[in-house]
Amino acid sequence: MKQYIGVGRRKRATARCYLRPGNGRIKINHRDPGEYFNLRRQFEHAFEPLETVGVSDKYDLLVNVHGGGITGQAGAIRLGIARALITVDPEFRPLLKSEGMLRRDPRIVERKKYGQPKARKRFQFSKR
Repeated sequence: MKQYIGVGRRKRATARCYLRPGNGRIKINHRDPGEYFNLRRQFEHAFEPLETVGVSDKYDLLVNVHGGGITGQAGAIRLGIARALITVDPEFRPLLKSEGMLRRDPRIVERKKYGQPKARKRFQFSKR
């Protein structure tokens, strides 16, 4: 059986997405996506590439995702699916690219600096 692999990352999350010809079944870490994602918008964000290209019922999707939080994992899954779809058919690339689904989100948590309570927050200034 032919399968297509795409790896996506966002923040600290990494997702490996395996697309196989099938009838639209989806598993994330051996669980149903509705059970895995608490919020509807995270679910919709993660599987947006399948809806954009219109192949959500033609492929089964197996996802292994770890690290980060749920939102970061949804973004990682989105990128992984988009990359796997390009290996399926390079004709999908312009559509996915115009929707911004092939770009890794570069935003990560800024590190804490010494002499400050957080990355940018300062301790209260005392004049006297």
